Amino acid sequence: MQLDLSYVRAQFPAFSVPDLADRAFFENAGGSYACAPVIDRLTRFYRERKVQPYAPYGAAQAGGAEMDEARARLAAMMGVATHELSFGPSTTANTYVLAQAVRRWLKPGEAIVVTDQDHEANSGPWRRLAEEGVEVREWKINPASGHLDPARLAPLLADGRVRLVCFPHCSNVVAEINPVAGIVALAHAAGAAACVDGVSYAPHGLPDVGALGADIYLFSAYKTYGPHQGIMAIRESLGMRLPNQGHWFNGETLYKRFTPAGPDHAQVAASAGIADYFDALHDHHFGAEPDPLRRAGRVHDLMRAHEIALCQPLLDYLKDRNDLRLVGPAEAERRAPTVAVDLGRPAEPVSAALAAEGINCWAGDFYAVRPLSAMGIDPRRGVLRLSMVHYTSAADVSRLISALDRVL
Repeated sequence: MQLDLSYVRAQFPAFSVPDLADRAFFENAGGSYACAPVIDRLTRFYRERKVQPYAPYGAAQAGGAEMDEARARLAAMMGVATHELSFGPSTTANTYVLAQAVRRWLKPGEAIVVTDQDHEANSGPWRRLAEEGVEVREWKINPASGHLDPARLAPLLADGRVRLVCFPHCSNVVAEINPVAGIVALAHAAGAAACVDGVSYAPHGLPDVGALGADIYLFSAYKTYGPHQGIMAIRESLGMRLPNQGHWFNGETLYKRFTPAGPDHAQVAASAGIADYFDALHDHHFGAEPDPLRRAGRVHDLMRAHEIALCQPLLDYLKDRNDLRLVGPAEAERRAPTVAVDLGRPAEPVSAALAAEGINCWAGDFYAVRPLSAMGIDPRRGVLRLSMVHYTSAADVSRLISALDRVL
């Protein structure tokens, strides 16, 4: 089954906006376009349901039901229970709240593991626990390739004192897809829980968190075609052991335990539009299917197949040049289609030159200062990042390669 790109792009109003329609968009890792069902739900909520939800009148009941719908449908698509899914203002904020809970949960002498492959949002909050006396162990990448080798994790777990391993599904600059299920199994065997940053992976297909075995999985709705919310799955077996970070009287409700502030009603409700879009994509390509996890899995595979085919020509073009360094694997099957390039010089002027060629992308450190530094790349000059998702076309990639030829 091949992705029907015409159908896909018709679901994104951005492609009908004159200033966007004639440009190729390669800044998806910074935030994807919102799909029409999300925009429609958000608009409807503000027009018709912008009241306190769950009150005993029509608008409030409809608003609350839509918020519940978002949680239930997305949880089912990810293989977790409805009450194991929660929303927050961002993944960074969700991670910070989790770190505060873990700080109080850890006993003296216990440790956590972080990596230097992470975006700072899944590294900084955990590393700050060292200021409270928590031992923070670093799982280091290969400085030449950026690869995060599970063999390097085992010695960090050997003494049995690690209680949490925090790592990315894939990095936002290295982009190599880490073997999450195997890493989780290593952590569990050592008596540790596993927290997975899925921000850079989830836009390429929602993961089956149940199959991965992760205790915590975080990603950003605004990168998965939705509103600006952070979405977090936390398994009940861990979530009810961590200290409550919400209002004391909400402590018995798992999806409220790690949301200190009230939820953004409209954006939570609009997140149901992500499920609308994925279901529509499934039904257009495969027909009806009652199992939401199976639907999500098929859409995941459909997206990945399209993205792999898109990404490989760009990787082939870049790896054959001797005036730049391709960060991460040169095989599209091994990575997300987020392609960072070290030009050996400041990258920002190149992204500006590409904008003049009709290519919307960006350059910088992308809050990945640690992995760039570990690979010997000066974060001050940054990298050029070219990121695709399933609505990117082969014509976009050809246009990008031609523009790179002229600009470089």
